[in-house]
Amino acid sequence: TMNPEETIQIAEQVIRELFFRLGVEEVPAVSMQDSETLAVTLTMEDPKALIGERGQTLFEIQHLLRTMLRKKLQQDPPHIFLDINDYRKSREEYLRDTARQAADEAVLLNKPRELPAMSSADRRIVHVELSRRADVVSESIGEGEDRRVVIKPKTF
Repeated sequence: TMNPEETIQIAEQVIRELFFRLGVEEVPAVSMQDSETLAVTLTMEDPKALIGERGQTLFEIQHLLRTMLRKKLQQDPPHIFLDINDYRKSREEYLRDTARQAADEAVLLNKPRELPAMSSADRRIVHVELSRRADVVSESIGEGEDRRVVIKPKTF
């Protein structure tokens, strides 16, 4: 097993090489977020291409990085949390707000509220946010690309 410093060093090489190949001039910052998560943050002028529709490209790059690291480290790599221009941080806040608003509406109108289709990572943020509330229950419905969260008042 490698120490965190070695892991970061190797991870930095792999990450910088990948972003260089993707034509990114900016250098990502790499640090250990906690004992098993590697935080990779990047600030760039035009992040759209690397973030993609609903963050899809961002997650694909994150997955690719983990695969490349597994190969390079010859062991299970740390989890990777990739964020570009604080997309995930602001997306998370946006999703939490949206979830709370929809929950308030569901309770007020005493009828279920459906959120738009979203990725499993986004749905998880919504479910976790709403799990703190005693007045609503949330569940995912639909298949594949169309999967979305429904928020129902507990009394419904």
